[in-house]
Parts: sequence; structure tokens; C-alpha cells
Amino acid sequence: MTEATNERSSDFSRRRLLQYAGATGAAASFAFAGRGLLGSADAEEPTKLKVAWAQGAACHSPLAFAQSKGIFAKHGLDVELINFSGSTQQLLESIATGKADAGIGLLLSWLKPLEQGFDVKLIAGTHSGCMRLLAAPDAGIAKVEDLKGKIVAVSDLASPARDAFVVTLAKAGIDPDKEVEWKVFPADLLGTAVEKGEAQAVAHLDPETYRFKKQNHLIEIANTQSGVYADRTCCVVGAGGPLLKNDLPAVRKLVEAVLEVHEYTAAHPREIAQNYYDEFKPSVSVDDLTEMLSALPYHHHPAGAPLTAEIKLAVDDLKLVKVFKPSLDSAAFASDITFNVLA
Repeated sequence: MTEATNERSSDFSRRRLLQYAGATGAAASFAFAGRGLLGSADAEEPTKLKVAWAQGAACHSPLAFAQSKGIFAKHGLDVELINFSGSTQQLLESIATGKADAGIGLLLSWLKPLEQGFDVKLIAGTHSGCMRLLAAPDAGIAKVEDLKGKIVAVSDLASPARDAFVVTLAKAGIDPDKEVEWKVFPADLLGTAVEKGEAQAVAHLDPETYRFKKQNHLIEIANTQSGVYADRTCCVVGAGGPLLKNDLPAVRKLVEAVLEVHEYTAAHPREIAQNYYDEFKPSVSVDDLTEMLSALPYHHHPAGAPLTAEIKLAVDDLKLVKVFKPSLDSAAFASDITFNVLA
């Protein structure tokens, strides 16, 4: 990154964090006694953090950019990105037991496991919308309501994409359990299943759904950027209780760096796409990655009270489709599983 880029990023970080802090009455916490953020990071030994992520999820490519281009380092952090391909429950266990200090993943896949009482708190959103509901062009499906009586291909009956679009269907007046059939296929063959007529639609995550849309010529009828999910965070950062208790400044720095690099991604998607492609050689081209990242709302990354409010809405949605019991106090639960690093 150039010196000018660093200056712009640092300026953004101050403005964004002070804006959030002002909203919570905590501006002084992030002024660092009047010192510049870059200057304070330079004067201290970097804090080592292990952050779990799904390397194959292209929407998380800003994290790789932050590591390789020194954004984490600028904020006084020495971050090791740990690729995690297991279940979200295993991810939460790794954070709760200290094998990882923090992690980033899909909000809807965190909520039910967090109900079990893991010592992990959600501290910031990263962006909106990286799941899509696609349909075959000749299946007579032009809108969500047209899925009634159809088969939807998914990678897992407990996948966050299924949960997301079950909510979309329910709010459209369709019984997602009785009026739609969900059929499991291997993740990389979901598009082929629709193309062969074994299903009429697919609910899954980027970058695969982006590839299915182009290679299998599917049409997009819903996503987690609009409709039910307009102005809602899709992915979140979670931190372990020990880290929050023992090194809150490090958590603040992590949130600060994550917000900065996601804001940078919104303005420079090709730069992030090229970096991700060079490092990990995903199954989509740099042009496709750029187009996909350009479409993601990377400006939307709530923290503090706005994050808690969005999580309450997500819990209410999952109560509607019986993932959570109707008796669950959504507001209390959302408050319990979040932590305001700006307070």
C-alpha cells in the first residue's frame, strides 16, 4: 500500500471509530489520549492474535489483504489467520478454549451454537449479503413465491443459506417445510443439480453461487443484500471471553482494522480481488471476483448498539421458522451474546 493509501485509511479509521464512539458516549476511549492511531501502534510491540476464518469464502478476502498489506500491523496487531473448515460449533469451541482468539463468519451460523453458552461475544459486523437464491431460467421461477412446490438444492439442511431463505419464504407466505422440498447435494455440484433438473433452485454462498449463476446460467431471485435482509449484516466478528477480559485494547484494534479494510474494499475491489486470487487461486477469475466484491455492501459493518439491534432481528426471524423457541427473549439474548468494544 502507498503512503497516501495509509493516510486515507488512517483518516477513515479515526472518523469511523469516533463516530461510533460518540454514539455510545465513549469517544475518549478511541482518542488514545490525543495520539494518532498509527503513531500509537508504532510505539508498541504488536499484539499477537489468532483469527479463524473460512479461507474459501471470497467475501472474507479483505482479511487476507489486511494481513499481507500491513493493515493489521499498522494497528499494532500481529495476526495469524487460521483457515477453519469445520462446523461453526467447532469454531466457537476453538475460540472459547483459546485455540483461536477471534473468528469471522456468517451470523446465522453463529446464533444457535451461541445459545449453548460458549464464552464468545459478537463484536462487529463486516458486510451485508453473500448468499444467493438462484433458479433455473426455464423453471417458471421469477420471484420467491414461485418456489411453492419446487425443489431447492442445498449443501446441508442446517446450512446458513437454507436458514436465510427459509425466512425469506416464510415472510412471503410460503410454508418452507411443507410447500418447498430441500434436497442435499455436494456443494460444488449444486449448480449442476439445477442444470440437470434434479432441483429447480439452489440456495448457497458466494463465491460458488456467483460461479453457478454464470456457468450454469441461473437467475437470481433473492439474496441477503435486499428484501428481508436489506441493511442487515451478513458476517460478523466474534471474540473469545478471555481476550475480551484480558486485552480489550487488542479487541478494539482488531475491530478498527477490520472496519478499515472492509471500507477500503468497498472503494478498491479489484485490488483486494487480485491479492486474494494471487494468494489462494480460487475457482473464479480476478474479473469475476472483482465483480462479486463490488456488489457486496462493504460499507455496512455495525458495532455496538446497532449490531445488537440487527442480531435481535435475526433471532426474531429464526424464531419465526422455529430455529429458536417462541419463548426466547430476542432482545435479552442479542444483548447477552454481543459486546460493545466502544463502551
